[in-house]
Amino acid sequence: MSTPAYKIPQSVLVVIYTPELDVLLIKRADATDYWQSVTGAKDTLQESYRQTAIREVGEETGILCGESASLATGLHDWGLENVYDIYPQWRWRYAPGVTRNTEHLFGLRLPARMPIRLSPCEHTACQWLPYQEAALQCSSPSNAEAILMLSHLSALREST
Repeated sequence: MSTPAYKIPQSVLVVIYTPELDVLLIKRADATDYWQSVTGAKDTLQESYRQTAIREVGEETGILCGESASLATGLHDWGLENVYDIYPQWRWRYAPGVTRNTEHLFGLRLPARMPIRLSPCEHTACQWLPYQEAALQCSSPSNAEAILMLSHLSALREST
């Protein structure tokens, strides 16, 4: 009998946005009316957070932002992490006793809104919203907080 493959409690949150601070939100397929940015756990402990972010963005939206992609320069590691309690309804995905997750934050700045190709097993809808509206629509408090940081982070990038 094989050991079950549990999720690694290390993940990424990738806020995808435009220069006008419009934010992409995607609706989870496994939860009623749950809107979020791109998220996902590492596949292996050796996978870097950056590799996880690139993989998850591609899987969940169809946007390619790997090192050789034209959008690679838009992916920025914000150098921030959230540690939070895993929602009880999703704890079964983790090894017994694992109740907390560490989430590393990234931003992906696109030149403009883009068409999105959703993975239907993960997400059922997407929408672009001004960042303040996106934060209000977002289901996760840490995701909403990351979205609200956009105006500050964007201003810092333009001044450097």
